[in-house]
Amino acid sequence: MKKLIPLVLVLLIGGGIFAWYKYQPQTSDSSKLALYGNIDIREAQLTFNASEHVDSILVEEGEHVTRGQLLAVLHQELLKSQVAQAQAQVEAKQQLLAKLQAGSRKEEIDKAKAELEAAQARAKSAHDTWQRLQRLIGKKLASREEVETARSNANAAQAQVEAAHAALKLLEAGPRKEDIAAAEAELKAAEAALQLARQNLAHTELHAPADGIIRTRILEPGDMASPLKPALTLAFANPVWVRAYLPETRLGKVKPGMKASITSDSYPGKTYPGWVGYISPTAEFTPKNVETPELRTRLVYQIRVFACNPQEELRLGMPATVNIDLTSPAGATDLPDCNK
Repeated sequence: MKKLIPLVLVLLIGGGIFAWYKYQPQTSDSSKLALYGNIDIREAQLTFNASEHVDSILVEEGEHVTRGQLLAVLHQELLKSQVAQAQAQVEAKQQLLAKLQAGSRKEEIDKAKAELEAAQARAKSAHDTWQRLQRLIGKKLASREEVETARSNANAAQAQVEAAHAALKLLEAGPRKEDIAAAEAELKAAEAALQLARQNLAHTELHAPADGIIRTRILEPGDMASPLKPALTLAFANPVWVRAYLPETRLGKVKPGMKASITSDSYPGKTYPGWVGYISPTAEFTPKNVETPELRTRLVYQIRVFACNPQEELRLGMPATVNIDLTSPAGATDLPDCNK
């Protein structure tokens, strides 16, 4: 038994040394720095900007979608009616404004002129009758009552002439500027109401904000949707990155923009180009699920190394190895084009 104890100690020490070298975060090449982490992505909880029952969900879980693609629709009957009503209001206000801006028609002015001429003729006849009766009163061929009646008729006819003349002037002058301004303001209000109705209708449609993959269908047709209740979960196809942890002793050697290469056990022999995109400004203790040769009580800084993933082979949570080129300049302008 005593002979086995040294053997066990040797095996433990040898295993520890082997593990230390296996998870060493730097390669033998001093121009490279190796880190280990996991693939991370961004996700979005997609919600409708309206409260209504879901009419249809147009995508399935795992389906690839493109930016702007229609994903789901709410019931629209009520809002479509509101849009039609607002559109009719706008058309009515447009016609009223056009009528005021066009002014009086020639036929209306001609009619007013004719009415003025008729009123003038009646006024002349009434005035002549009054004058004739006034001459006859001295010969006692007409009574004073007849003369007064004729004078009143003449005055009334003259008032009608003045009224017809004023009406003609109004038609010739056209609508008041204030009336046109009021009609324009009413039209703008109607157009704003139409725009609001159309916007409310647009809120019943849910579109993809970016390219990605539908991860979860949360709501189904018939469910009640609201801005506070997610309908779908979208995982963005790009960018993806490796979430790794940089030891404090290596912090001064790594800068954002440095080039990197990424490999994974799932696709051995395949390398993905990448670059350092983010280094946390605050230190933290090494997470338990991250293997490093440093003591676990040592401080580290979270780092994100972005990766080109055109074939979408890198998936959320996948272990990955990052090799950072320490000779590449920080903020490099010739970073990989992930669209190629």
